[in-house]
Amino acid sequence: MIKKIIQVIFALLGTIIGLYPFLYFTAPKFGLLSSKESELLTDIVWNIAFYNHIFLGGIALLTGWIQFNKKIRVSRLELHKRIGKIYVITVFISGISGIYIGLFATGGVIASLGFISLGILWVYTTAKGYWYAKTTQIIQHQTMMYYSYAACFSAVTLRIWLPVLIMLIGDFIIAYRIVAWLCWIPNLIFAYYLVSKIKSKSVVNPI
Repeated sequence: MIKKIIQVIFALLGTIIGLYPFLYFTAPKFGLLSSKESELLTDIVWNIAFYNHIFLGGIALLTGWIQFNKKIRVSRLELHKRIGKIYVITVFISGISGIYIGLFATGGVIASLGFISLGILWVYTTAKGYWYAKTTQIIQHQTMMYYSYAACFSAVTLRIWLPVLIMLIGDFIIAYRIVAWLCWIPNLIFAYYLVSKIKSKSVVNPI
């Protein structure tokens, strides 16, 4: 029962934040755009990268959690593959765009390094996971995709941690520098824990 509740919460958060980018149509300076300078907001390349990042990242977030449904993986393998391809394509575009806009992150070099590192990790783990799937190395594929979605889920954890940090610290810039790292490092640690469980089960019950 607890596992089911966690899965529902996980899916719900992924869906809500996956749809979150559509709110950017409601106001010219919605969300994090309010912390950006006017000069950057009029930059065409930055805008293309930003909207590619948030909208395609939203699709990755929406589709990614479905891939952890065992019933779909086992009984509807073709659907699993199709959704997987959508996830991989959206991650590559969103991740590379994220690396670029990370260069202009609010909070300076500390925040930039955090978000750029996240973008590189997200693209790398996804590419590696895709390669493992193509070469039918299933356990390795699962491992990398856990790490990939842990990086993707940073979009959710950032929005949980940031208001908490602002409330505790009382300074948006300092909070943003911290959240640039905090939004994804604990996710990876949790993913490592899940991967360890998968590996231990595969040893006890080899395929």
